[in-house]
Amino acid sequence: MRASSSRILFAVLGLCLSSMVMAQESGVAWSDLSGQQQAVLQRFADDWSGLDAERQRRLADGATRYSNLTPEQRDAARNRFQRWQGLNDEQKNRIRQRYQEFRRLSPNEQQRIRRNFQRFRDLPAERRQQLRQRFRDLSPQQRQQLRDRLRNRSTDRRPQRRRDPR
Repeated sequence: MRASSSRILFAVLGLCLSSMVMAQESGVAWSDLSGQQQAVLQRFADDWSGLDAERQRRLADGATRYSNLTPEQRDAARNRFQRWQGLNDEQKNRIRQRYQEFRRLSPNEQQRIRRNFQRFRDLPAERRQQLRQRFRDLSPQQRQQLRDRLRNRSTDRRPQRRRDPR
């Protein structure tokens, strides 16, 4: 009796797991998308069923996020996408590689980079351009030395004790 119960349990678990895998592999049906998602993804409508399941899910999720953006955020996203489309394959691959490197960093290191980038973005446009040009004028070795120095400087920052003037 106990052995047959175990077999039934394993059979039920197997069916559940296989149906979950099939659901994941089946992707998202066009008819299951909301009206907003369909509007955002209209250019994919004719080819939707031919897209792999993972791409369908990513596109559906992206359409949901896009629908929740303000008009200004949508304009900014559109501009970023147009810039991305204007890049050649080598540039896109370099960006993808750098993104993967960033994702492998510790959360603290990622946060440090985000803070530094925000500080850079907060600078006046003219100052940002000057800094970019100064960086471009450095040799590869000088650039690496600068990166190392900045990385060490930000990790070495510890609150310093004030000396008693007595």
